[in-house]
Parts: sequence; C-alpha cells; structure tokens
Amino acid sequence: MRKNHISDQSAAPSSQSRDSLLNEPQSFQGQPQRLIDRVVNLLDPAGNILLGTSLDEATASVRRGDIDAVRQIGGQFAICEQAGKTIRMARSIGRPMRYFLAKRAEGPALIIAERIDEIAQQLHREGLSDQFNPSYTRMVPAHHLLELQLVGCPDPNPVLTRFFAPRRNRLPADIDQIGANYIGQLAEVCDQWLETIPETEPIGVMFSGGIDSGAVLVVIDHLLRRRGQSPSRLKAFTLAVDGAPSDSVQAREFLKKIDREMYLEVIDVPRQDLSWQDAVRVIEDYKPLDVQSATMGLALLKALRNRYPDWKYLIDGDGGDENLKDYPIEENPELTIRSVLGNRMLYQEGWGVDAVKHSLVYSGGQSRGHVRTSAPAAALGFSGFSPFAVPNVIEVAEEVPFVALTDWDHEKLYGLKGSIVASGVRQVTGIDMPTYPKQRFQRGAADAATFEFVFPKQDQEYRDAFKTAFVDEAELLN
Repeated sequence: MRKNHISDQSAAPSSQSRDSLLNEPQSFQGQPQRLIDRVVNLLDPAGNILLGTSLDEATASVRRGDIDAVRQIGGQFAICEQAGKTIRMARSIGRPMRYFLAKRAEGPALIIAERIDEIAQQLHREGLSDQFNPSYTRMVPAHHLLELQLVGCPDPNPVLTRFFAPRRNRLPADIDQIGANYIGQLAEVCDQWLETIPETEPIGVMFSGGIDSGAVLVVIDHLLRRRGQSPSRLKAFTLAVDGAPSDSVQAREFLKKIDREMYLEVIDVPRQDLSWQDAVRVIEDYKPLDVQSATMGLALLKALRNRYPDWKYLIDGDGGDENLKDYPIEENPELTIRSVLGNRMLYQEGWGVDAVKHSLVYSGGQSRGHVRTSAPAAALGFSGFSPFAVPNVIEVAEEVPFVALTDWDHEKLYGLKGSIVASGVRQVTGIDMPTYPKQRFQRGAADAATFEFVFPKQDQEYRDAFKTAFVDEAELLN
C-alpha cells in the first residue's frame, strides 16, 4: 500500500464479507444507506519495522482478517487493508494508527493516519476543515484487529477482535529461568532488528544507565560482536540538562562496570531548550507523565539531530517497566497491587477496550502513552525501535508468575525486574550488568529545581496547551 493512497470503493465484496452484507439493514430512518466511497490511507509503510515477516505477508494477513496470521506479524507496525466493503486495521504498541469518518455530499470518506494533525490537514485538502475536532478521531487499540464496514449512514461501529492474548503465569517461580526466557526473547528480537539495518549505519541507544536501556545496550553490543561487526557503530546517548549529573553519572558508572565507557556520549542541553508545550504538540496528548518524558526526549533528539544530521537508527528500553510492572503503585490512587497483578497487560493496554474508562480517542496504557517515545523520534526523522514493546517480548513477561514471586508485596515486586533482567543478561551475554533504583527519564535528566521550573504544577495546564495546539493548527490551515 502506497503512502497517501486514495481508493474509490468500487470493488465487489469479498467472499468472506458477502454473507454478512446480506444481513445489513438497507435503510436508516427511511433513508437509503450511504456507502463510504472514499478511503484515504496516509500511513507510510516505511514506518513499520517488520521482523521475520514481509510487508506482503503482513498486509495479506490483515486484509484476510486472519487473527492467527496477524499474531505472527513480528516487530512494530500499523497496517490498514481493504477487502470489499470491509476495512481492517491492526497495530502493535510501537506505532499509532488513527481514523476519522468525514461527511461529504457525494458520500462519506474514511481517513486513516498515524497522527491527528495529518487527519486535520487531509480534511483541509478536502475542503472539510469545519468537521475537524480532535475528539472525533479514533485510535485503533494495540493488539486488536479492528473491522469497519464501509457503510456511512448511520456511522458504522467498529468490531474489535484481539489478536494477541498471551497466557499468564506459565513459567515456574525461578528467577534464572524467567530471566533466560525474557532476555533470550529480547535478544532474538534485537537480532532480527539488526538484520534490517545496513552494517554501515550507526546505532544509538537512548541510554540512562537504568535496567531496561542497560539491558538493550548490553544485548546489542553482544549481538554485534557475535556477528563479527564493529561495536564502534554503537553509541549510548544520555541527556543532561544544564549538566545535571544524575543520569549521566549513573550511565557512566554502568558502562565503567561493564568496561564499555567508550560508548557513552552525554548530550548536554540548556534548560531553555525544554519546552513541554512543544512536546504536547508532538505527541498530541496531555497526560503529564507522558508529556514530561516527551519533553526530555524531544530536547535530546533535537540536539542529536543538530550534532548528527544523517543519523537514523535508535533503539530504547521503553516498555520494560510495563512488562515487569515496575511502576510505583502508590502514586496512582486508581491502582492496587491486586489490580496490577490481576489484570492481563494492564500497563500495556489500560483497563481494556470494554471498560468505561477506555478512551476511544487514545486507547489506554502504553498503547496510548508510547507516543512519548515514538513521536519525538519520528518528528525528527529517526527510525526508533522499542524491543520491549513488541508482542513476542511482552508474551514472555505475561508468563511470569508475579503473585508466586511477590506474594502481593509491593517491595518484592519493585525488586523483581532488576533480578530477572540481570540474571537474563548474564546468561545470554556473559555480562554482569549493574542495576540501580528506578528513576523516571524526566527526573534523571534534570535536577529537581529545573524540573519544578520547567513543568506546570497543575494538570489542567497540559490540557489547555493541547486545546491551544489544535486551535493554532486550525488557524494555520485556514
């Protein structure tokens, strides 16, 4: 499927969809149904990172609506395909996909895009700017196949079918076995990713010296050496705002302990380069923690782009906290340890597509929040990859018997990730990696005074900035 592909709905229904179409109502409130005769797909296939799967295989799986085949699509992806009157969409956490149903005199149009502002721009090109409102856009939730019938009156309701449903608690309560499985799968995914990158291209790790970015760096280093390739193509990029020492000191200590100090490159940026308002525009969201993280990521990547105009490939540890449930439960009044350990992929997907709290505009959990990492990279022309967020790695994490290992104890849960990852890294690579207490990106890259100076104290300010961003977008288009 080509970028900016526009198709007129004229094909006959496929055999798969024909029977269901026979049962469709032929009118609504006395008016004949209006078919959606225009599908505008703005997704660029180059934005997918497919591992062990060709683009043709992946798109065919989605087009057929074959749930088992869609589950076999490796990597991070967002794919939309049409079969007769049926549109099917599927994505992983690593890439967002949104859609919007526009009304036209000649019949409705369906617009599919990665970003909300791309939908707004397409509506402007169609002369339909007055229909745009960000709250009318819809996000395809990660790990689900969404099916939409091209019937526009009344607006069709999508049908969601889960394609990724990992079984839980399958592994024994053995840290070493869990670690070997988890980091072994991470290494397999990273090895497949390296296959997609030219050997001459440098690789940057978004690195804080934390457990997840540390594991990614050690694994990539190990894989490059095993391939006989020069590890000199690898760099560990660490952000320091006004020389703030926290993450940069931790990163240096980490690399010194594994004898890899030569990888470190500290990116020092001044406080005035931090703009949470710009981050709101880039990620198109207002969740404070995600905006704060994106603010730091955006500053780092802007400086990196200025320093290395041609750099393309980045890899990060985003998703590791979600997988091994390493977030402070006490900071979220909506959560208990029983809800965290008792619900499948709670941190990855939120409360689920059937929950009252599920956002149709954003979805939930990391399915919503991963834009904190992916959107800044995409905006600045990088190809970013988050191996912890691909289904094959999440699947192993869901097999961990968390209750048996923690007995519902918070502190045992918070110590679990370091034990699992360090054990796995040691078994897979032979390296004894250090582990440090968890620290959010936005807290480690800047000191407390800078954080308090840069970021609002009231959540409403983030929401107001989000509204302003789309008012500005509308004014620019008009």
